[in-house]
Amino acid sequence: MKALVFHAPGRSAWEDVADPAIQDATDAIVRVDTVTICGTDLHILKGDVPEVAPGTVLGHEAVGEIVEVGGDVRTVRPGDRVLISCITACGRCRFCREGAYGQCRGGGGWILGHLINGTQAEYVRVPHADLSTHLLPGAVDSKDAVLLADIFPTAYEVGVLNGRVRPGDTVAVVGAGPVGLAAIATASLYSPERIIAVDLATARLDAAKRLGADAVAMAGEEAEQLVSDLTDGLGADVVVEAVGVPESFEMCTRMVRPGGHVANVGVHGRSATLHLESLWSKNLTITTGLVDTYSTPTLLRMMAAGRLPAASLVTHTFPLDRMEEAYDVFARAADTGALKVVLGEPQHDVLTVRTP
Repeated sequence: MKALVFHAPGRSAWEDVADPAIQDATDAIVRVDTVTICGTDLHILKGDVPEVAPGTVLGHEAVGEIVEVGGDVRTVRPGDRVLISCITACGRCRFCREGAYGQCRGGGGWILGHLINGTQAEYVRVPHADLSTHLLPGAVDSKDAVLLADIFPTAYEVGVLNGRVRPGDTVAVVGAGPVGLAAIATASLYSPERIIAVDLATARLDAAKRLGADAVAMAGEEAEQLVSDLTDGLGADVVVEAVGVPESFEMCTRMVRPGGHVANVGVHGRSATLHLESLWSKNLTITTGLVDTYSTPTLLRMMAAGRLPAASLVTHTFPLDRMEEAYDVFARAADTGALKVVLGEPQHDVLTVRTP
């Protein structure tokens, strides 16, 4: 089969690799129909995630069809259309029993495209398939559903829920990429007084306004001043960091009010300074987190009911065999305007009968 293989920082290729096979009785093999590229994949290519070994197939988000299952798989079977979660869960360890699937110690957690071969391929082996795949209703389009593999549960769990967004809050989201935009969309569900989006790209700020941001600002002093002006100098109740660079994290800690929450979502490849000399007395709560995906079933029901604006996040679509081009477009988002790039073959839901 063909797959996108990581070779070294700055080097990857769409090339021939061996087909996946069942290794454990809890595995499933999925034919990938739709896949997407994550900002974390770009971090891997930059060398920010050194545990990814050369030769690993990248990707941790996909929708596809089950083609084979191991003998212990009970909830899915060949022919089922499923969402593949970015997080794999054994279901038995201490963390899985607490719903903290991202910390799974039974061979799960974030392993796809990280510790084992991932989803940016024609086929993928999914361990612990019973808990790591989700059956998709026919009404949910694959290019929308694939956004539930990672960005929506990440934004919702690590940003909105960890940040404890409440009605009447002022919420600042720093970084209006795909995860930041999903944080804006899901924060809106809690009726905050206002949502402020911060980014360096005008196109992303425009997208933030379409998804529910009440005010936008370019990153830097302009953003900090806007938050101060809109809150009478108090600061935001919740600040979501969705970039993953030291400058944005430190800006978030300056934007938050005393007693507020900073929810870090971004993947950091460099150290950030925690200015305790000015923060120690502010009663802040700072949270970090890897998504657990416990919210995926809820988000899937909301998507099926038309409550999540997923489609507006997809700006570019490609067939699978144009993976390298899709990476280039996604990596140059400031120039291309890319938000979420989705790859896959078009679905043919209508049967056309030709007559002689």
